[in-house]
Amino acid sequence: MIAVAVVLAVLVGVSLGLLGGGGSILTVPLLAYVAGMEAKQAIATSLVVVGVTSTFSAVSHARAGRVRWRSALLFGAAGMVGAYAGGAAGRFVPGSVLLIGLAVMMIATGLAMIKGRNTTTPEPTGRTSVVKTATLGLGVGLATGAVGAGGGFLVVPALVMLAGLPMPVAVGTSLVVIALNSFAGLAGHLNSVVIDWPVAAMFTAAAVLGSLLGARLTSRVNPDALRQGFGWFVLIMAAVILAEELNPIAGLVTAALIGLAALARFSCLRFHWCPLRALLGPPTVAI
Repeated sequence: MIAVAVVLAVLVGVSLGLLGGGGSILTVPLLAYVAGMEAKQAIATSLVVVGVTSTFSAVSHARAGRVRWRSALLFGAAGMVGAYAGGAAGRFVPGSVLLIGLAVMMIATGLAMIKGRNTTTPEPTGRTSVVKTATLGLGVGLATGAVGAGGGFLVVPALVMLAGLPMPVAVGTSLVVIALNSFAGLAGHLNSVVIDWPVAAMFTAAAVLGSLLGARLTSRVNPDALRQGFGWFVLIMAAVILAEELNPIAGLVTAALIGLAALARFSCLRFHWCPLRALLGPPTVAI
């Protein structure tokens, strides 16, 4: 099963390289349910995988001039404080609770990916923007350290709306932030979790390979179609986690709701009036 998890890790890297986030939130369930790791070990290992993969992806974006270092360091510094605190506090929380929290984040991530990002670029608003950016960075860091999710789905829109970065620059900058948060969160876990480094290395190598592939596919694949399809997949994985950690009924109910949302989303492609249009955004791409 570890071999299967390593192969699937390529998808994590593709998402990070192509979209600047999203795939990292699947690392924990892959390690926990496919590779068979205990929850807290899976969370700590995911931070290794996401941190290294984001670093490789960030380097290619930096070479292309798509990293704003001031914003990355501001957001990242606040995030590292939160990530270390989240990682250190994770030892006091049952693993099942952490995984349920991850499932909640996955639902938010899936909806955000399906809806899409606001690509407008407002002007920076000075001191208030700096305070908001640092505050949100702290919150994203806490989530990263606690449940092992990179938080790119939050970082990118925050950098666009609060720091006034163009979308391509926000994606590149978010990868720096995710890497910083991941390594800080890992430091918070190391005192209480033993990492299987050979497995972490194999998983990381596969994810890095995927990130390089994702970078190459940027000009060939419709990112909106990929993002939305991946969003639905993340929602399905959230239902799997809830079924495993709560009970099968919770998973089935969540899966049923996701199915109804998908059906309604499909109807939005055919009818002008759609009740989910405000929640999931305009149906610009068929799924």
